[in-house]
Amino acid sequence: MRSGLISRSAAVVLGFGVMVAGCADRPQMSRNDQRPRVLTTFTVLADLARNVAGDRLQVHSIVKEGAEIHGYQFTPSDIEGAVGADLLIENGLGLELWARRFTTAAGDIPTVTLSEGMVPLLINEDAYAGKPNPHAWMSPKRAMVYVDRLREAFTTLDPDGADAYASNAAAYNKKLQSLDRELRDALETIPPKHRLLVSCEGAFTYLASDYGLEEAFLWPVNAESGITPKRMARLINTVRERAVPAVFCESTVSDKAQREVAAAANSQFGGTFYVDSLSKPDGPAPTLLDLQRHNVKLIRDGLTGTGGGG
Repeated sequence: MRSGLISRSAAVVLGFGVMVAGCADRPQMSRNDQRPRVLTTFTVLADLARNVAGDRLQVHSIVKEGAEIHGYQFTPSDIEGAVGADLLIENGLGLELWARRFTTAAGDIPTVTLSEGMVPLLINEDAYAGKPNPHAWMSPKRAMVYVDRLREAFTTLDPDGADAYASNAAAYNKKLQSLDRELRDALETIPPKHRLLVSCEGAFTYLASDYGLEEAFLWPVNAESGITPKRMARLINTVRERAVPAVFCESTVSDKAQREVAAAANSQFGGTFYVDSLSKPDGPAPTLLDLQRHNVKLIRDGLTGTGGGG
């Protein structure tokens, strides 16, 4: 592994914030399978990686479906399952503050950061003002950059698979191009006066930027999800003054506060987004493409008044 894409982790970085250990029911990678073993930090990246890898690599997510990624508290079984892995795929942009500690504990796994070199959008308020918003995969166009980096990393790991990785990446990026057009068409139906997207976390900055929406939220990132009276009152006033038809929350955090915002502002709770985690296979967002379609349908229905609320 000589590519500049791949570096070996060394520093120990302390994580903080919401620490949610996931369920123990996900399958472990097989030691008897001779294919290279690739870990991703969370399920969305695992889906992208599997689409590029095809059947040439084992791909496994450290964080399980439904678990909070920002302040994940990895377990001894997570470390045990990672020992000897050939590659770790992470998002970067400050998302996985626990990743360096994890790779150190698991044996210094070679790591690829998919957002490396990307110019991020910045958080513009509170203690995180000026720091990058990490949710770049929520833009289909930026997700295409992730796919290209996966192709490069997998080709470095497994040169014999170069043609397969190139073909898989090209096919998936065509799906992302189609998704971009689909989301744009859906969101263009929202009236100008209702183009304010209100969520629990500020996780839709990239999507909002791509498709001409404004954004408001209870907290900037889930790692610092304390709800102060000032924040709550500010969001209630915004929703009331703008007559926002619906507000939303993400699947990995409690929606209790956002439902209170909706009630106090004479709005409705429009449903649950998936951002930092895919759903279980039988849920509404088992892949990134499904995740985006699920979220955008909620946004369109909630902000055009055609949805029933949640």
